Amino acid sequence: MMLYILRHATAEQAASSGDDGARKLTDRSKEKMRGAAAGLRAMGLKFNVILTSPLARAAETAEIVSAAYENATPPQVLPALATGIAATEAVTALRAFSKHEDVMIVGHEPQLSAVTSILLTGAADVAHLKLKTGGCIAIDLPTRFERGGGELRWMLTHKQLRQMRK
Repeated sequence: MMLYILRHATAEQAASSGDDGARKLTDRSKEKMRGAAAGLRAMGLKFNVILTSPLARAAETAEIVSAAYENATPPQVLPALATGIAATEAVTALRAFSKHEDVMIVGHEPQLSAVTSILLTGAADVAHLKLKTGGCIAIDLPTRFERGGGELRWMLTHKQLRQMRK
């Protein structure tokens, strides 16, 4: 199975109210994410399921990817992908989706890097990655979301994904 880990695109600055969950994507980042999603499609990638954090910026990013695929795979909210949730809890929640061949998750740092480390090495703090906004990682996994045993296929930035559409 392939797992695609996508960090949300760039969000607006936090309002003085401090509601981090309500932060939406900037207009510019929406346009860039449309290009990145077109790059994913041009690479021939397909997703059986797209899972997203409930936070607005991640949900919007997931919707943009879904729209690039003509909404063939509408995103599903997975609460374990929200900020502040331990990466181990996210990996446990992902196990329910192990029957799918191609899964995309859309979420936040530092959780996504920790999830990647768990799947590649077995521990959240062994592989030190920093996924930039709009960046994506592809991991080839054994049949389940197990600790360790995953194989990193690629890690691309937002800009590299946009260039793939050409």
